[in-house]
Amino acid sequence: MRVALIALLWIGAVTDVLAEISVRDSLDRELVLQRPATRVISLAPHMTEVAFAAGAGEQLIGAVSYSDYPEAAKAIPRVGSYDNVSYETLVALDPDLVLAWRSGNGDEVIKRLESLGLTVYIDESKTLEDVARSVRAVGVLTGNEAVAEAQARSFLQQLSQLRETYSKGQEISVYYQIWDEPLLTLNGEHLISDVVRLCGGRNVFADSPALVSRISVESVIRADPQVVIASGMDKARPEWLDKWRAWTSMTAVENDQLYFVPPDVLQRHTPRIIEGASLVCEKLQLAREHYDQRNE
Repeated sequence: MRVALIALLWIGAVTDVLAEISVRDSLDRELVLQRPATRVISLAPHMTEVAFAAGAGEQLIGAVSYSDYPEAAKAIPRVGSYDNVSYETLVALDPDLVLAWRSGNGDEVIKRLESLGLTVYIDESKTLEDVARSVRAVGVLTGNEAVAEAQARSFLQQLSQLRETYSKGQEISVYYQIWDEPLLTLNGEHLISDVVRLCGGRNVFADSPALVSRISVESVIRADPQVVIASGMDKARPEWLDKWRAWTSMTAVENDQLYFVPPDVLQRHTPRIIEGASLVCEKLQLAREHYDQRNE
C-alpha cells in the first residue's frame, strides 16, 4: 500500500513538472507558469490587441488607455496609461500575468511590478517576425496555442508574400515622420524600419542614436529622402505633412512623394502591422516606378 502511495505521489509530481508552461520573452528571459494564465493585464494598447489575436481576449481583466482594438477591448477596466500605471488598481485585480512593453512602460515600471511578485511578459518587437513570436508566446501563456499558432502562421505567410514581391526592388530612401512639433522619427532598430526594409526602402535616419529621435528640419533636408511617409494620431492625413512642400529642393517634394499611412496599422506591434506594411510597400513601389520613368 505504501509503495503504491509513493508511486502515485511520484506520478503526480512528474505530471506537475510536465504541466509547467515555459516561454521566453523579447529580452530572452524565461517565464514559467504552473498553469495557463486566466487573469491577464495588458500595459500597452498593442499588447491588448496581441492578446485578442492570440485568443486570450476574454482573459483580459485590465488594460491601459487607448486599448481600443478590437471593439471588445474598449470595455476592459483601465489600470492607467502605458506611461502612468496605477499599481494599486493593478494589484487589486490580482492578475496571474502582466503583458508589458519595455520601451513604452520603461524598466522602472517593470521592476516595480516584479517586486510586487507579479509575472511579467516583456514585449519589444524589433522585427516583423517578432510580432508572430509575441502572438505565439501569449497564446502559450494563456492556453490558447491553437488560435495563436493559426494567427502567427497567417501573419508570416502574408509577410513572406510581401517580401517576395517588394524587398528586391530598387532601394528607395525614406524619411518616416511620427510627429511635427517636436519633429520626431525612428532609428534603424525600430520595427517600422524593418517594414521599410521589407518594402525595399532605406530609413535615412537608421543611424540615429535613440529609438525615437528628435531631429531638425535641416537634418531632413540634408538627408534628402526620395519619399516622406507620415503617420500622426488618427486616420486622417496630418496637415503638417504638407509643410514639407515649402522645401522644393528636397527630392521627395520635387517629385510629389509625400505619403500618409494610418498609425493604427503601422505603429502598433500587432498582426495588423501587415496591413500597414502592405500600404508602405505600395507607396514605395509607386515612388520606384516614378523614379524609373524619370530616369528613362
